[in-house]
Amino acid sequence: MSAYQLKTEIVETDVLCVGGGPAGLCAAIRASELGARVVVADKSNTLRSGDAGMGNDHFRCFIPDVHGDDIEVIVRETAVSQSAGHRPEPFIRLFLQNSTEMVKRWDTWGIPMKFEGRYEFAGHGYPGHPLILLHYSGQDTKPVLTKQALKGGAKIMNRIMIFDLLTEKGTVCGALGIDTREPRLIVFKAKSVILASGKAMRLFPGASPGWLFNVNTSPINTGDGRAMAYRAGVELTNLELSSRWAGPKYFARNGKGSWMGVLRDPHGKPVGPFVSKPDRKTGDMTSDIYKDLFDDYTKSGRGPVYMDLAGMSNEDYKYMKYWLIHEANTAILDHMEADGADPREHPIEFMTYGMFTPGGIYYNERGETPLKGLYAAGDEFYAFVIAGAAVFGWLAGENAAKYATGSAWPELRETASGVDERKGLFEEVLTREDGATWQEANIALQQVMFDYCGLVRSDTLLEAGLHHLRRMKQKISATLAARNQHELMHCLEVLNLLDLGELTFIAAQERKETRGGHKRVDYPYTNPLLNDQLLTIKKVDGKHITEWKKRK
Repeated sequence: MSAYQLKTEIVETDVLCVGGGPAGLCAAIRASELGARVVVADKSNTLRSGDAGMGNDHFRCFIPDVHGDDIEVIVRETAVSQSAGHRPEPFIRLFLQNSTEMVKRWDTWGIPMKFEGRYEFAGHGYPGHPLILLHYSGQDTKPVLTKQALKGGAKIMNRIMIFDLLTEKGTVCGALGIDTREPRLIVFKAKSVILASGKAMRLFPGASPGWLFNVNTSPINTGDGRAMAYRAGVELTNLELSSRWAGPKYFARNGKGSWMGVLRDPHGKPVGPFVSKPDRKTGDMTSDIYKDLFDDYTKSGRGPVYMDLAGMSNEDYKYMKYWLIHEANTAILDHMEADGADPREHPIEFMTYGMFTPGGIYYNERGETPLKGLYAAGDEFYAFVIAGAAVFGWLAGENAAKYATGSAWPELRETASGVDERKGLFEEVLTREDGATWQEANIALQQVMFDYCGLVRSDTLLEAGLHHLRRMKQKISATLAARNQHELMHCLEVLNLLDLGELTFIAAQERKETRGGHKRVDYPYTNPLLNDQLLTIKKVDGKHITEWKKRK
């Protein structure tokens, strides 16, 4: 018997929301409105957890009072923006149709969606094209949504990490979690479950390797939803299509669309064709569509590349800083102020940050997944960032509540052995007196991912890397040690990342072409026959099975 004992508790609810970001909280609010009992489980604290924890300043949406009545214009613009290629136009249209009311809801709840009394569209735009990203004052988005969820009757359980789904006869019936502070194992008995745990960060090295939390979005978003869904039999999609972000060098933060300057080379020449001077309405779209810009300039000897604000007026500079604050860039602004650095006089070097996968659980427009009773929203699969999280969280909450209303309480008979097995694993990790730390394991994983499945991929590299990862996965699983519940959480994050890393290698081997961030030097072209195809991977009888499917 393990020397470390976890107390087991059971929590019953109609709808369980895994993750307390905008997707999970909007799902909880809507499900509660429909009369469902709702629990939100967040491994941090919903007041400040996740990508939106410290703020956000852009909300993709369609506002008829601004854009006119023809939504198709905005559908087409969205399809060629940052979201290009991830979702088909019918999905985009549904999102935009629902975005208008979501903007009004957020404003009513206390998130200011207007700037100086008007809807302010700016940033991430092409000159001469309609602008589709609404500037809003989102620094306190999470506290407001948390308050609204509690007001509606949802129960929020902070510091709870959900690690596995529970299923009975091919239907989800709950989930298994740990308290990240107290020695508790929590069995959630639920009629429906909504996964909203965000992106899969920390799989690849960030802006400064070794500093695990210096990543552009929340470092506690480690693909938990994807990993547990896969283990429960849900197929995952397009894991190999890695994406990258950009911002100030060595200081990883989102917000490149809030910087209003021009990206220039060392000779002062703009690196893109869109703007030649600071533009508060569009910004410089170059790095949005040319993800490898900064790496390519470095490799070719033409770099560095700078964000140049020269010539910006005092009014525009104040305007830009306002939005950077709401995009959670307060640290870099404070640093520049403390050092007396004015970016209008000293251009800021930019770089590309790490890699992450926008692929994952390909949920439909109702938030449904292939597993009965299981829903997903937000960045479980890329869907228009925070605006998509809100809209599809709302729709997932609505449909999960309706499903739960017509469902009987699960028996949890088949899951008993699985719960005992997981409990044994957790207690074993907590009991080991000598073993690998989660930091060592995470850094080792990142090294293998970058060296063999990073910027350059080939069949031989992928085969060698997969061999290394599997050997490392086996060793880490047998030696990973935690001194307390908080470290146990990080250990479980690493185990999830190891699963996702293995699946990424397998999917990258199967995609024999170059597309986006997936660059195969042995297949340097993009295959047009795969333009409307999704590469899925599913666990069948213990084996990883890949399949190409036409995108619906």
